[in-house]
Amino acid sequence: MQRSHEASLGLENAFPARLRGDVRQVIELVPYARLGPTAPFDVVVGGETLTLPYRIYNAEPDPAAVRSLTGRQRLIAHCLYSRHHDGRVRQRRLESLLDAAEPWVVPFVVQLAGEYVLEIVEDIGRGLSGLAVPGSVERRLYGEFITRNPAFYARTEARAVSYWDCYHRGRYPVFGRYPGSEPLEAFRSAATEHHGARWPRNTPSPFAPAMPRRRRGRTHGPDQVCPSTPPRLADSF
Repeated sequence: MQRSHEASLGLENAFPARLRGDVRQVIELVPYARLGPTAPFDVVVGGETLTLPYRIYNAEPDPAAVRSLTGRQRLIAHCLYSRHHDGRVRQRRLESLLDAAEPWVVPFVVQLAGEYVLEIVEDIGRGLSGLAVPGSVERRLYGEFITRNPAFYARTEARAVSYWDCYHRGRYPVFGRYPGSEPLEAFRSAATEHHGARWPRNTPSPFAPAMPRRRRGRTHGPDQVCPSTPPRLADSF
């Protein structure tokens, strides 16, 4: 199968080294794309630095071939395609990540919580109900990840506020009413529990008065500029 070594290596580095064999099995099924993974970013999981792609542009693999994978390998595939440029693919893959109790899945979910598609942040808010339960597995996993990646989480919060301001503020004038604020509050609560002290806030207080609107045309992500209309799941950026 034709693919660049650089692109394959980039995808392998999104997961812990102990999963390298499983990741390679998944990558063998990933169709070749002329455009490789873009704008990678680093997080720390279990003391290991992982490099996740901001976006991938590969088509989804043949479902029949995917059925031959193990459960862990399918979970790896869901993680990779949660970074897909098509929001519909990201949302569909997210569904399989929300119940996963694996530390290496957490950064893929947290990254999506800071993005712009309303349906996706709503799914995260509904799907991580365990974050509201003190001492739960979800609170431990997400709390530990956030406390080990404070700069990444601060950027995630700031990006979520920027997208709200750009796309959703007309419908939700107060940030605390915006569905994307719910998972961020839950993540911060989990981090506070794990850290043993209040975790810093990088969003408006949930029901603070509306802030002055920022001007249009700001750049929010590695490949995105704020337009005048809200994005749809099918929008590719």
